[in-house]
Amino acid sequence: MSTEKYNIDTSTDARFATLARMGEVVFHARDAATLWGITNVNTLHTTLSRYVRAGLLFRLHNGLYSIKPIDELDPLLVGTKVLHGHCYVSTETVLAKAGVIQQHLAYTTLVGTVSSRFVLGGHRFRCRRLSDAYLYNEVGIVCRGVVRIAGITRAVADMLYFDSHYHFDTSAYIDWDAVRKMQGELGYPLTDR
Repeated sequence: MSTEKYNIDTSTDARFATLARMGEVVFHARDAATLWGITNVNTLHTTLSRYVRAGLLFRLHNGLYSIKPIDELDPLLVGTKVLHGHCYVSTETVLAKAGVIQQHLAYTTLVGTVSSRFVLGGHRFRCRRLSDAYLYNEVGIVCRGVVRIAGITRAVADMLYFDSHYHFDTSAYIDWDAVRKMQGELGYPLTDR
């Protein structure tokens, strides 16, 4: 059997094998450059563009790529990857899923190193900036795959940090003693509820 009709590019195979070992479905161009050992920006841009045209990669946003189309990706994963920094899902998104607030959310809320609003793949995101002293404290944060999500108590504490007079529609779901304890552990100002 001749191998001539199978035009296999071994460098492409090796690059995608490296991505597969990394376990990331969504990645930044800089991450690919590091993984693939590409130091020249033009070479990186040309390589990524070629892979996108060939349908091997999907460009999601400036410098953000995926091995799957955006409609097959978890919106929470995409939102956290766009920020390319430490962040987690919290505040209104967590509170609405738990039934603590009743309003319809037009966006997914994140807490991270920058304040930002963006739309990607038909999903709206809002990121609130939190000081590093609080942001990197893991109390009340759980990981779902590679996405970090606040528990209800942490989301309430975060919301009160950003707005100490915030109205919770169903405060019966809130353990206020646990919230005050978490505020103390995080170093947040204590709120009186």
